[in-house]
Amino acid sequence: MHVEIEPTVRDAAARLGGGVPYALKALAGRLADEPDMGRPSGLPGILSVTVDGDMFEDCPDLSVGYVREPDRLRIRFLRPVRSPGSPTAAGVDTETGPDTSGEGREPGRASVPSADPATAALTVRQVADAWHRITDRLRHHAPASYAALRAGASPAALAALEADLDVPLPVELRALWLLTCGDDGGGGPGCLPGNRVLMSLDAVAATYRRERDFQAREDARDAGRPEDERITVWKASRIPVVALGPFDTTSGLYLDAATGHLGRWSRFGDEHEEELDTLVTYLEETADMLEAPALATRDRPGLIDGTLVWLSGVDPAQEDRWRPLTG
Repeated sequence: MHVEIEPTVRDAAARLGGGVPYALKALAGRLADEPDMGRPSGLPGILSVTVDGDMFEDCPDLSVGYVREPDRLRIRFLRPVRSPGSPTAAGVDTETGPDTSGEGREPGRASVPSADPATAALTVRQVADAWHRITDRLRHHAPASYAALRAGASPAALAALEADLDVPLPVELRALWLLTCGDDGGGGPGCLPGNRVLMSLDAVAATYRRERDFQAREDARDAGRPEDERITVWKASRIPVVALGPFDTTSGLYLDAATGHLGRWSRFGDEHEEELDTLVTYLEETADMLEAPALATRDRPGLIDGTLVWLSGVDPAQEDRWRPLTG
């Protein structure tokens, strides 16, 4: 597994002590062999490990957070901690981390890990950076798509949605919706890969209720059946985020607030699957493809009359008008 250490993490390591860069390098080597050694950090999608500073000269105990992607692992944050007496294995404690058991949670509410202030602030910055990169490209190259983006939601609107869903909104989703709370589609297609759209809050609530109703009917049919024969079409922790189109919620992407990963849903129940993408990595990859179209892998961005149209969703009748986006 290829391991990347972000520049901000390297800078932080250099400031924390002479032995920290070496400890970080040693941890990266071990993660390359054991990419799943971390534990949930309390921040959706991020795993964490604790490095025992006593194993290295001039090095405090460290909490290191990373994101695992299909073909690589990225170390995203580093901070000193004090964890006396915590069990370690070869200098790395994989058991410590915020309590995500949900003890004390109200009955019926989805189990959602809570993020500490430092990691929450990091996620907010990452979401904002990725979204600003996306909107900057739209503003300069696809003005129709840029104009279709809605303004950010108010904190009161997000509180109302949270109460409606009865699911605590993950920090990364709250950060995105404060920047923009929907995409009306520039002439039809949305600005996200596959010409999907960021859903409005009303669409999120309506889709969530619809899918939960489907699950309630399945539960009624499954009453009395063995556990392994029951069908799960929706979980309470799944929050719809991205839809097929501004007026088409038959399929799309949800964010599982319990795991921090994205998944696909379909109204026909044939696409419920989780991916390794988090919302942050999904937005960052979208920004990467817009900034370097020639290197895009999942989809290829292009333009039709000032509207962003991804190649996978080009209408055959408009193929002759589609032009690839240039870097």
